[in-house]
Amino acid sequence: MNKENATSLTPAAYDIERHQHLFAAWAASRAASVKGCRFKVEQGRNILEACGLNANFSKPDELPELKDVDKKHRQWRERIIKAAELQGLKVTHGVAAKLINCYLKARFVCGGHHAHARVSNLHPPIDAVLLKTLAKHDVGGYAKQWRQANQNRWSKLNSDQYEQLIDLIRDSLKGEPMWKIEEHWKGNQ
Repeated sequence: MNKENATSLTPAAYDIERHQHLFAAWAASRAASVKGCRFKVEQGRNILEACGLNANFSKPDELPELKDVDKKHRQWRERIIKAAELQGLKVTHGVAAKLINCYLKARFVCGGHHAHARVSNLHPPIDAVLLKTLAKHDVGGYAKQWRQANQNRWSKLNSDQYEQLIDLIRDSLKGEPMWKIEEHWKGNQ
């Protein structure tokens, strides 16, 4: 390694916020890339960054308050969809939500901020594994709705369908942090 390359990577250029961002963007891009909407990790990261989800977005206090979280999430989804179009990708609200939610989960929920009030309001990632288990256990008494959502396919959800699912999750949790619905996600087994 020459001297120039050895000194080009300074601590200021690669700090923990950058490290967390790159990991969260990688995880989100891998999770959200789905048949019918495949994209590379770099594309996913660029899309997230175009929407303001970047290394500087690192403090839980920068997240929306409970009263604003759904509105802000809708704005993020719309920006994701537009940023993806600029890269030649057709992204649904379901895919945009998965990209956002996995990013925020890795960055904040699993980043040691799970008890922060704004973090507890973040939407969880939704996929077929979660929806099938929610239906099987009739979580919140919404087995029919979980089955219907699974039949609709998470990756094909429009804005209204996605927001209805978030309302069902919120209602099922009865005030518990939103990340707790993932108790029913069996993708880790």
